[in-house]
Amino acid sequence: MLFDILSGGNITDIIVSLLFSMPIILFALSLHETAHGYVAYKCGDNTAYNLGRLTLNPMKHIDPMGFLCMFVLGFGWAKPVPINTRNFRNPKRGMALSALAGPAANAIVGLISAALYGFAYALNVYLTFRGAAPFALTCLSYTCDLFCLSALYNFLFMAFNLIPIPPFDGSRIALAFLPPKTYFGLMKYERQIMIGLLVALLALSRLGFSPFSWIAGE
Repeated sequence: MLFDILSGGNITDIIVSLLFSMPIILFALSLHETAHGYVAYKCGDNTAYNLGRLTLNPMKHIDPMGFLCMFVLGFGWAKPVPINTRNFRNPKRGMALSALAGPAANAIVGLISAALYGFAYALNVYLTFRGAAPFALTCLSYTCDLFCLSALYNFLFMAFNLIPIPPFDGSRIALAFLPPKTYFGLMKYERQIMIGLLVALLALSRLGFSPFSWIAGE
């Protein structure tokens, strides 16, 4: 993102990528967090509901530092939906299901986006052979790009969040399969693992690679 500009990238191309990518990223993040809160609500925890987090409004989910890192470094994060496991009827099951909900929501949107991309691409090829107006083909081409980015970003969020280490959702899903002693022994190092992960991503971004800016540049 910003590093791409400072390193001499084409500013126009980067701005266009941002205009295409940011709405998709904000929607994917909002959907992810809303899914967490909604399933937690269905499992008996009203915390996210009472805080107004069961919404796709990105302003409810944006973490200022996470959003800044996304723009500057090419990776970032949303504000986690608060969950109180003591409110679950079955705490172990409720935590695992609410954690799985975010990646599952991104997977569903990713699959729908991929299907729509395939349809739009086929239609674009058909209309090209039929000699359709250039403006219509250009609009359809941009539509293909939007669906393609939506599929890629949503699948990326799904894959990253299924990594079974803190702070990713996969670590919470693992609670359903690990003995409590092993799970909580790992979770007590969550802060240190998160700091190490951020340092590693920062190092990768300085080397010219980050998952979001890589996709936007494809």
